[in-house]
Amino acid sequence: MRYQDLYDEMIGGTARGSLPGWAGEVLEAIGSGASPVVGVRHPLGFLCLPLERTEEHGVCVHIWSGTLPRADATTSQIHCHSWDLVSHVLYGRVENVRADVGDATTGVTHRVFEVLSDAEGDRIRPTPRTVRCAPGVSEVYGPGQTYTLPAGVFHASVIPGGEAATIALGRGRPGRSDLSLGPPGLGAHLVPRRRCDARETARAALYAAGRLAGRLP
Repeated sequence: MRYQDLYDEMIGGTARGSLPGWAGEVLEAIGSGASPVVGVRHPLGFLCLPLERTEEHGVCVHIWSGTLPRADATTSQIHCHSWDLVSHVLYGRVENVRADVGDATTGVTHRVFEVLSDAEGDRIRPTPRTVRCAPGVSEVYGPGQTYTLPAGVFHASVIPGGEAATIALGRGRPGRSDLSLGPPGLGAHLVPRRRCDARETARAALYAAGRLAGRLP
């Protein structure tokens, strides 16, 4: 299945029955080396398996686990996308914590950073905007559930129990930017996107496949 097929399944409410089997086959193919997909260590704490990328949209499997390699982050986990997210939980639980963010010149907690991604990684650029940020509405989603998040909404993903995997769909919104909140005094810098080697990619895919199939505790 490609983006539109997956989107239709998730929005149409049939993903719970169809997507686990499909995802299991995809993960097994990556784990066996039959698929060319290469994993990427994402600064937001998950390992990303990019399945489809075009100028307009993308399809990824996101895997959170303390047993898998992780990237270091230089900003906070609070961020917003330049694209609309539709996400389906394969296993585990995902807590989506929206952030209440308001412009501020006193009592500042964070600066807003623009994140520009290219072949070298993520270029983190401070903007003039400083804000006060506090936790907002929190919602928890479990296996078989789908949630959506519009572009431009600041949030953080928390994984109760530390183990989860999702199928994430993104559709870009022209004029939007990827943003992250970080320390007010942090300067511009580059965060390399660490690609996994073939062994790491296979291990992550097979681990997720085992979790999804109930072969791992």
